[in-house]
Amino acid sequence: MARIHLSEKFTYRKLLRFVAPTVISMAFASLYGIVDGFFISNFVGKVQFAALNLIYPLIMIFGALGLMINAGGNAIVSKELGEQNPEKANQTFSMLVYIALGVGIVFGVVGFVIARPIAEIFVKTEKNLSPEEKGTIVEYCVLYSRILFVALPAFMLQNVFQGFFITAEKARLGLCVTVFAGVGNMLLDALFIFAFDWGLAGAAWATAINQCIGGIVPLVYFARKNNSLLRLGRTRFDGRALAKVVYNGMSEFITNISASVVGMIYNAQLMKYIGINGVSAYGVVMYVCFLFVSIFLGYSVGCAPIIGYKYGAKDREQLRSVLRESLWIVVVLGVVMTGVCIVFAKPFCSVFVGSDQEVLALSVYGTRLNAISFLVCGVNIFASAFFTALSNGTVSLLISVSRMFVFQVGAVLILPIYFGQDGIWTAVIVAEVITVVMTVCFLFGQGKRYGYLRKCTGQVCDERKSDRFEQKDY
Repeated sequence: MARIHLSEKFTYRKLLRFVAPTVISMAFASLYGIVDGFFISNFVGKVQFAALNLIYPLIMIFGALGLMINAGGNAIVSKELGEQNPEKANQTFSMLVYIALGVGIVFGVVGFVIARPIAEIFVKTEKNLSPEEKGTIVEYCVLYSRILFVALPAFMLQNVFQGFFITAEKARLGLCVTVFAGVGNMLLDALFIFAFDWGLAGAAWATAINQCIGGIVPLVYFARKNNSLLRLGRTRFDGRALAKVVYNGMSEFITNISASVVGMIYNAQLMKYIGINGVSAYGVVMYVCFLFVSIFLGYSVGCAPIIGYKYGAKDREQLRSVLRESLWIVVVLGVVMTGVCIVFAKPFCSVFVGSDQEVLALSVYGTRLNAISFLVCGVNIFASAFFTALSNGTVSLLISVSRMFVFQVGAVLILPIYFGQDGIWTAVIVAEVITVVMTVCFLFGQGKRYGYLRKCTGQVCDERKSDRFEQKDY
């Protein structure tokens, strides 16, 4: 199949072909990301599974910088490519990769040190456990997280390269790397847990090794001579470019931190209203639902370089077309995924729950309620990525922070007061619905600025789009 270039005109068919490898890659990444949960919950123990769910948000907070560089950096680099400035694009790309590697090393050391005190804070709210049981959970949290913090620099690079493979027009290669790392994770989980009997540590080492594969293989590829649009090389520190990357990618950074913080708040509420079974069930719900949400994430990440390139090339008509087609696609996907998740919630949850019927019942109930949010969350996820690609970090940040933190935290803290545990499970629906109203307002409100709402022809279009695309966005 012929390689699709960012400079081409994108129709529905070509758009889907271009983003398909990224969608599959994100879905597969989420799949192998939950393999640890599958093996631990079924073959290691419920307590270890709960410990994993308690400490994992901390790991994701430290890895969020890589996602910020991925989103913000791709917006800048793809725009520079659209402006026909490949040398500048490669300098920016190289600088960001080197920064991500250095910060990953620093964050890995910090995370290793603070793992224990953070784990002790997480289990402090559980009133139904004895001091000995709390101590056991803390030790499992520390064991799992410290192994992953050793691999944090590679994990950060893995997050960075996800988007740059697309911008380099090598999405299929990115998919191959993800699949290879994912299959390796599954095989090593089985080997370390069954053959070596390493338990929770085995699952952690399996994930760490394959994060190294996902981060180091792309590093080697881009450092060598290749036929993509990007290559690592000499660079110099560009504070202005870095500030733009931070500004553009801040929404993704805050989103992931917020998701981790929200996960901690959910766990605290579930500990309060249900107990350890509630935390285990929430872990199952998140695994199942994230597999579906990753499709929205993959589509949004796959589209971002197109949007950034067309923005840099001042192609207003293609911006309008990609936005319209993408909104239709995510809405249809949302309806389909909601139905599938509701109907098959029990078999999906059974994968992660052994014979514990209470945890299974809670998981199925929570999954079906969470699935309703798919009807609108795809629009919110895409819109945030859309504005990031347009270098409008302010709007993207407002959508992401409101969706993942403000509305959801408010809902999960307030609703249980009136509706008990039902308020916990439905908080995400309330947050997504409120956010989509705000998102639609932003899409219409920013339409004139970027010119993607009205079809234009002739000289008037050329004059207006030239003026609008010259505006500063930061």
